[in-house]
Parts: sequence; C-alpha cells; structure tokens
Amino acid sequence: MFLCIYVFFKIQFIWVPVLKILFTALTPFLIAAFITYLLHPIIEKLHESGVPRPLAILIIYLFFFGGVGYSVYKGIPLFIEQLKDLNENLPQFTQTYRSWVTEVHDRTSTWPNGVHERIEQGINDLEATLEVWLAKVMTSAKGILNYIILLITVPFIVFYMLKDFRLIKKLAAFLTPSKWHEPGKHFLHDVDESLGNYIRGQLFVCLIIGSAATVALWIFKVPYPLLLGIIIGLTNVIPYFGPIIGAVPAAVIAATISMKLVVIVMIIIFALQFLEGNVLSPLIVGKTLHIHPLFIMLSLLIGGEVGGVIGLILAVPILAVIKVIILHLRVRWTEH
Repeated sequence: MFLCIYVFFKIQFIWVPVLKILFTALTPFLIAAFITYLLHPIIEKLHESGVPRPLAILIIYLFFFGGVGYSVYKGIPLFIEQLKDLNENLPQFTQTYRSWVTEVHDRTSTWPNGVHERIEQGINDLEATLEVWLAKVMTSAKGILNYIILLITVPFIVFYMLKDFRLIKKLAAFLTPSKWHEPGKHFLHDVDESLGNYIRGQLFVCLIIGSAATVALWIFKVPYPLLLGIIIGLTNVIPYFGPIIGAVPAAVIAATISMKLVVIVMIIIFALQFLEGNVLSPLIVGKTLHIHPLFIMLSLLIGGEVGGVIGLILAVPILAVIKVIILHLRVRWTEH
C-alpha cells in the first residue's frame, strides 16, 4: 500500500495537470450549484405563495444577478483603485509606525536592548507580511480577469439548474442505490435545516454589515472605505473572532491619521457589532445550528490552525455537517 502511494505521488506530473483541467472546468458548476442552493428556497416560497414557478425563477434570477452585476461593475474599479493606492502608500504608513517606535524607544531607553530589537523586528515582519498580502490580492484580482469567460457561464448554468432542479434531484436518486434513498433524504434534509438557513442568513447579515461599514467609513472620511468595508463584511462571517480581525486593518490605517479617527472607527465597529448581535443575527440567522459555543470555538481554533482565514470561515459549516453525520450514525447504530 505504501509503495503504491509512493509511486502515485512520483507520477503526479501525469495526473496533476488532468486534475487542474477538471477543476478549472468544474469551477463554474460548483459556483453555480452553491448559488442555486441559496436561491432555490426563495423561489419555492414565491411559488407556494401563488407565483408561477417560471416567473418566480425569472424574478429572483434577474434580481440576484442584476444586483451582483451592478455591484461588480461599480465596485471592482473602485476596489482596485483603493488597493493600488494602499499599496503605493504602504511605505508612508510604515514610516509613521516607525516614528512611533522611535519615540517609544527613546522613552524606554532603560529597558533591555532585546525588547527594542523585538519591536523593530515586529515592524519589519508586519511590513513584509502586508506587502506579500497586497501582492497576493493584486495577483488574485488579475487572475479573476483571466477566468472571466468561465465566470460568465455561471449565470446560464444557474438558470438551467434552477429550471431543472427537480430533474437534477431525480438524476441524483437514479444514480444512487435505492437503499440509500430514504436515509439520504433525511440526511440532506437535516443538513439543510442546520446549515442552509445559517449560510443564507449569515451571508445576508455580512452583506448588510459590510455595506453599513463602507458607508459609515466613507461619511467619516476614513481612507479606503470600500476596501475596509469588504474586509469587515467578509470577516463578520467568522463567529467571535471575526469582528476583531475585521477591525484591525481599519484601526491601523486610522491610527496613521489621528487618534480621533481611531476612536471613531472603533465606535463604528462596536455599533455595527451591537446591531449584528442584538438585531440582525437573532432576526435573520436565529439559532439554527444548535451547537454549544465551546464546540464552535474549538472548531475555529482548529480551522484557523489548518487553513488560516479560509479555515476560520469554513470551520462552523463543517462542524454543522459533522454534527448531522454523528447524529445519523448514532441513529443507525441504535437501530442495528
């Protein structure tokens, strides 16, 4: 077995290119499947309220992709412009922090030399990390443009998936053994009950928080409001730690201008988190996961260690699926 594994990895120059081609070809279908999963319940609710199914699909389809298309058309150029400006002004921000470090260095001259060296090394590491991060973001933005033709196919795939959703379910049932049908239905239903509502609600809350943060930062003339608003909105999907992660870049940039602006930024962040925690999340997301906070924190720590920010984002959904799997396995074992 180990010999087969060794040979398998030795000939990866054969199968890795094939996997890359398959992944590139399947990416639009995976994105379209996720969007279909998000939109289908809304279409079903419209249909149940008396709207013909084709009309419900057309309304939601045009509303979703019209809104996304308009946001991308207006937002991407501004996002790239702010990103370039941040990249160009990064040395200036770093110099501001270096002047602060020098002042701290002079006022703490009686401290051991090792402390000063670690502070300066920390500034150097932070600058290098920011440069690498910005370079990766710029490269990713350019890479998205290279896949624009593939991404254009996503709306068409979503339309046919929404239109033929029942046929897709029948095909899935046809391709699986009949003895798996009933357990599979119950399993997917429980996953959707636990995970689907959470994902839909959380994405909607993040959209509201990100938009509100962008507008608030723009009103108070904080630099790069769109860029910082997107970061705050995206990190808001991470329970407990997300608000802290999202607040750091905004506070760091505001600190290079004035301490008054730092206070304003922190007030904005706290106000948004109060709104999210006491109004939006209970109203939109609710308690759909039914998982103890200790398990959520444990999953976040493991996810952050394994996959960084992406791991933090995916940790809770994966935990929800694992919970459903364990509950179903327990039922199966008790039956036998």
